[in-house]
Amino acid sequence: MTSPPQTTSKPHRRVDNTPLGIAAMFGSVFLFSMMNVLVKLLTERFPVAEVSFFRSFFALIPVCVAIHLGDGFARTLRTRHPWGHLGRSMIGLTTMVAMFWSFHLLPLGDAIALNFAAPLFLTALSVPLLAEKVGIHRWSAVLVGFAGVLIIVQPSGDVLNLGAMVALGGAFGNAFAVIAIRQLSRTEPPNTIVFYFTLITTLALGLALPFDWVTPTATEWALLVAMGLLGGGGQMLVTRAYSLAPAAVVAPLNYSSLLLAVLFGWALWGDVPTGTMALGAAVVMASGLYILHRETRRRVAVTRAIPPGSGD
Repeated sequence: MTSPPQTTSKPHRRVDNTPLGIAAMFGSVFLFSMMNVLVKLLTERFPVAEVSFFRSFFALIPVCVAIHLGDGFARTLRTRHPWGHLGRSMIGLTTMVAMFWSFHLLPLGDAIALNFAAPLFLTALSVPLLAEKVGIHRWSAVLVGFAGVLIIVQPSGDVLNLGAMVALGGAFGNAFAVIAIRQLSRTEPPNTIVFYFTLITTLALGLALPFDWVTPTATEWALLVAMGLLGGGGQMLVTRAYSLAPAAVVAPLNYSSLLLAVLFGWALWGDVPTGTMALGAAVVMASGLYILHRETRRRVAVTRAIPPGSGD
């Protein structure tokens, strides 16, 4: 599940184009959904570390194209916080590996549904790590959301298996990654964060390849390339979506990826979602949307309370 990229402290003029922003978000959802299908297919034969490596390696192509067409490499690669990028990348690497592993262990729809627990973890972690104030409404939404997670994993039976734990671990890591991005975004442009994350994860995962390598066939090479390009393209589109339209408009569209995951899971693997999975996913999605609604209202209230030109 993707999270809203944070704006930088660097002043810029934003020009809203909501229809184009919505189109960009739907485009990113489709590309990420196709990437997830390829990841699940590829992890049936290849180690998760190898799949993750090629996801990052080939994603560098669209990322570098976007940088070249944007501010250029000299300006984009300049950074004040190299250690911050390293830390964010290590968190993101762990999250990506956990997410891909959960795709291998679970039906695709179940894994995506559990990944939507990330906003719940993020809200809880924002209190000790970002010193944010969370009111009773958002805490209530978090508790309801975790009740939805329990409905999905059914901890009283044998469904609380390794796959569910890995998926929830990935969602937890995703929350930490968003917090790291928020902190970096105070001085770093989005393309800078994306580039260093993609580069560092490629280098780190490359170190593991000699220890667990499966040689791809020509067809599998094509699938690996496509997976990376889809992931990189999806990242660029979601960044573009949040630059064109308010988060309150485009963020809820990300939940459409669950429908695509269920459809692909049914068509390709014969996975039919259970009633409890559908109910739990609906509860998690509703709580996430409510948290987004409360967060948007809070930010609007803070913005209105600050007189123009008074700074931060």
